[in-house]
Amino acid sequence: MATAPLDNLAAVPALAPERPVVWPRRTQRTLANGMQVVLVESHTIPKFDAQLLFRRGNASTAQETAGLAEMTASLVRVGTTSRSLRQIEEDLRRMGADLSTSAGADTSAISFSGLSEFSAELLALAADLAQNASFPEEEFERERRQRLEEVKIERATPGFLAGERIRQVLFGAHPYATVAPTEAQVAAYRREQIVACYKKLYAPGDALFLAVGAFSADRMMGQIESAFGSWRAPAAPEPAYPALTEMRGRRVHLVHLPGTVQAQVLVGNLAITRHHPDWMPLLLANAVFGGAFNSRLVINIREQKGYTYSPRSAVSALRQHGYFTAAAAVRNDVVAATLTEIFYELDRMRALPVGDDELNDTKLYLSGVFSLGLATQDGLAGQLATVYLNNLPENYLETYRDNVHALTGAEVLAAARKHFDSANAQIVVVGDRAQVEEQTALFGPLEIRDPHGQPL
Repeated sequence: MATAPLDNLAAVPALAPERPVVWPRRTQRTLANGMQVVLVESHTIPKFDAQLLFRRGNASTAQETAGLAEMTASLVRVGTTSRSLRQIEEDLRRMGADLSTSAGADTSAISFSGLSEFSAELLALAADLAQNASFPEEEFERERRQRLEEVKIERATPGFLAGERIRQVLFGAHPYATVAPTEAQVAAYRREQIVACYKKLYAPGDALFLAVGAFSADRMMGQIESAFGSWRAPAAPEPAYPALTEMRGRRVHLVHLPGTVQAQVLVGNLAITRHHPDWMPLLLANAVFGGAFNSRLVINIREQKGYTYSPRSAVSALRQHGYFTAAAAVRNDVVAATLTEIFYELDRMRALPVGDDELNDTKLYLSGVFSLGLATQDGLAGQLATVYLNNLPENYLETYRDNVHALTGAEVLAAARKHFDSANAQIVVVGDRAQVEEQTALFGPLEIRDPHGQPL
């Protein structure tokens, strides 16, 4: 059987020019109760995606107890003063719709999607959950038991423990340091706390309603007014948060997880939010370093060294502060070698400008990932949420690709030098102390804790 010449395999066609994005028109309005509304018509399929977002989350309740906003969000969905959980599930099945609730550090959300013909009914359901959640005692107890089991699993998960510890180290007394509750805190949850949290966080003056889909904006706005217009609830003042402590010098934070055959390694430092002028060049610097599958970190410790399957780095922007992390799960015997290569690549990013070919390839990657994120209704809604929750410029999405392509190597180098803080990076290693302690001690003063955060 004839085979194609091997040299044909290398004949990769050139990339086609980027397609322009056709941006649908946005309709915006603020209701009399303060709820911000953003609507985008997209008639590709006969459905819509919507998010009711509140600008409060776990950070707003951390002074009371950890994870309260997340627990409240999970219970918002289980019943209202006029609808049981069973009725809610039956209504969603009848409409072929999905609805979920969630909470993070800075936001709480009711997200739903369905056929456009049921938009009025779905809006009425979301409004009922936002205003009249009843928190049945039996559902509260069931959810609390489930959360207890989840917390136990988290305390045995290296990736979770590393992410929690780096947040504790970087953010100190700030609520961002609290990632999850302890077993004791969950066991102490009371229904009255959930009700109080709900009244505090779910207020129209703190709300953003986003919808993308096949609807008439005028008709949808009328349905939103009908469902939410009479809602009146005072917005609680934002609590004052403590300032962050400046980090000086590298320190190692070892979480002892007995019996593990590999270690979770994480390096991090405080960084910036999306409002900072360096945000775009830092995104590109991160993609070059470890944020893309063809990044330097992947090529070094995955392809060349074989230390790990999937190293990665990320720039994470919370509302008030941001942070940078590089992470890898590696064999116990190569922890020190892995950290050495992470710092080598960090320092290379800080010392030398990115070459033109690598720079252009990474620009195409960022632009392509961004474009893919706009290809679905929920993807576009998510991008819009980023803009409006963070008060970014109105044309942020429309100019994103142009701004990426306009970045220079000098800008990327300057961002890496300022925000990849190699000299003061904090190192977290989760693993068996006997296997990794000597290796980690090579990189700075060492502190050791157990999975529950207790010093050893």
